[in-house]
Amino acid sequence: MNGSTTRQYGAAIAVASGAYSLLSAGIGGGTAGTGGMGGGGMGTGGMMGSTGLGIAGWLMLAIGVVVVVHGVVLLTPAADRLGTASGPLMIAYSLVMLLLQALGAAGVTGGMGTTGGMNGGMGTTSGMGSTATAGMGWDLGMVALAALMLFSGIVMTTRDGDDGGM
Repeated sequence: MNGSTTRQYGAAIAVASGAYSLLSAGIGGGTAGTGGMGGGGMGTGGMMGSTGLGIAGWLMLAIGVVVVVHGVVLLTPAADRLGTASGPLMIAYSLVMLLLQALGAAGVTGGMGTTGGMNGGMGTTSGMGSTATAGMGWDLGMVALAALMLFSGIVMTTRDGDDGGM
């Protein structure tokens, strides 16, 4: 995968996914008041407002930083030192992102949607009620990027080094 287009695509997906994770955690995790992620943050439940990030928010922030750095490294000669670990790393990142989305949709992490909600956020029982917000905790942008990252990781893992590019 030396300098191949596969590595470049992987880097682009990693930087985009990581940046989205950073923005989602930073904007929605409480630093923007009641905007984003329902104002409830990605915490362990309840209204966090501007008090800070919950555990899931911090995890998304950390994943975002690691994924952006990984994407940038893929564009440098240092990528050769990663060897064949790059694909499995992308798969692992994507699975963590998808897991956090599933937990957010289930209401375990306090809601993780990025569009803000009415009186407490997506997936809570305040405001509009649980019937109107059921199943809205998914951040479809994050899910799409995580799925793309998963596919990219699989491609990076299964391609031979002599494939040369796409």
